[in-house]
Amino acid sequence: MMMFSTENLSALNASVLMSSREIARLTGITHGEVKRLIKSLETAQRLSQPLTINLYEHEGEMRQEFCLNKRDSLLAVARLSPGFTADLLDKWQEREKVAHLPDFTNPAEAARAWAEQFEQRRAAEEQLALSAPKAEFFDRFVEVTDSLGFRQLCKMLKVKEPEFRQFLLERNIMYRDKGTLTPQHHHMQAGYFTLRSGVGENQHAFSQARFTAKGVKWVASLWAGHIATQPKGVAA
Repeated sequence: MMMFSTENLSALNASVLMSSREIARLTGITHGEVKRLIKSLETAQRLSQPLTINLYEHEGEMRQEFCLNKRDSLLAVARLSPGFTADLLDKWQEREKVAHLPDFTNPAEAARAWAEQFEQRRAAEEQLALSAPKAEFFDRFVEVTDSLGFRQLCKMLKVKEPEFRQFLLERNIMYRDKGTLTPQHHHMQAGYFTLRSGVGENQHAFSQARFTAKGVKWVASLWAGHIATQPKGVAA
């Protein structure tokens, strides 16, 4: 007899997800904007579980969409357009009526459910194995005791400045203030950045944002996760 644990049931139940494209269609907000908001929630560690990324084809090009569980999708819509929260709940009710756990008294259905779960776990382990070398690289490489400026960090991570700048802006880690990259206030409060002030040769005061040692390790970890989910030839 095939046995299923509570963990098995939870894993199967968690497979009910809603995509960022569905949220975009529901709210009338562009898919790109929805994805940026979800990324910012991930950066702020507000999501209850890691993002699931699916690929889909659009006009002959492979693109990415994010899949969220019920709690995280409601959080995203509440941030994007609160007026659609009730509509989203209706969608979830419809989805939950259709979605159901396998009939574990039926050996054939139970076997299929076990096989699906096994494949999902195997795929997750393969993805983890792919990203592990990158994570190990950053763990070994990111050993700083002093703060670093933007260019110093780019050199250390061996990433092009425009690419890393776009990453920081899209994740809402930093924003442009009169052309200057400026950290979001809550990231300053978290201790990821420090500001260094001084007076230039022209006697004009300046303020430069720098990544603290804590911030370097944090953003390097985010960057490692980002590049691990960017297969070649796939548009974001």
